[in-house]
Amino acid sequence: MYALLVDVTKCTACEQCVAACVREHGLDRWQAEHDRATTRDGLSSHRLVSIQDVDDGRFARKSCMHCLEPSCVSACLVGGLTKSADGPVLYDRDKCIGCRYCMLACPFQVPRYEWDKTQPFMVKCDFCPDRLARSEPPACVAACPQGALSFGTREKMLGEARARIARSPRRYVDHIWGEKEFGGTSVLYIADVDLASLGWPSPEPPPIPSLTEDLVHKTPFIGFGVGLGLIALNWIVKRRNLLNSERQKLAEQDREEIWRPGDEEYD
Repeated sequence: MYALLVDVTKCTACEQCVAACVREHGLDRWQAEHDRATTRDGLSSHRLVSIQDVDDGRFARKSCMHCLEPSCVSACLVGGLTKSADGPVLYDRDKCIGCRYCMLACPFQVPRYEWDKTQPFMVKCDFCPDRLARSEPPACVAACPQGALSFGTREKMLGEARARIARSPRRYVDHIWGEKEFGGTSVLYIADVDLASLGWPSPEPPPIPSLTEDLVHKTPFIGFGVGLGLIALNWIVKRRNLLNSERQKLAEQDREEIWRPGDEEYD
């Protein structure tokens, strides 16, 4: 299983990784640049990777975390999101029904919806599966000029993270973000500052799927109940309209019987 290691101490916010992602996925470069300043975290349907200021002078890459136990996969009702054996969480737009449960379920608020399209879909980082098939790292990793991004098996990246912390204990916080949080992720971080602003929990919660599966399983029954309620409401409204119509007809008949032609008084 592959993983991406982000070394926050090396990131300079040059956004070469963002530009490489935009090129690799054929996204709108102008819109991607515009969204950097107009979205809350720099992510959008045109920007699958962003760089966030996590502390004074410290920056970190943000994208899909490719969780080991992804809540988006747990929340998807139609199997449009799957966790692949290689690590990436992949999206199949042919199965998507546009419910956007994945957006609500993600603890990092990563998935984005194509609001500006007439036939919108959900989009997010996919670890560049075409490049992985060619034994190449994701485009963002290949483009980073500072060596802030490393890519390999998750075991190797965890080993590299531990080795860097051991070599420079004064440089890094003794913690690997993503090793265990939310059941573990395929994007790992080491840093010299706290990364809570990226959405990491404190204290560590249980894997998110355990919190979403009960609701997802109950969703069909909830939907059925809502449907019955709407049918009942529709029947009540139609019945009320019918009764009002009958009352109006009776009132008109009564007026005709009281005021027959020729009964009017003239001055």
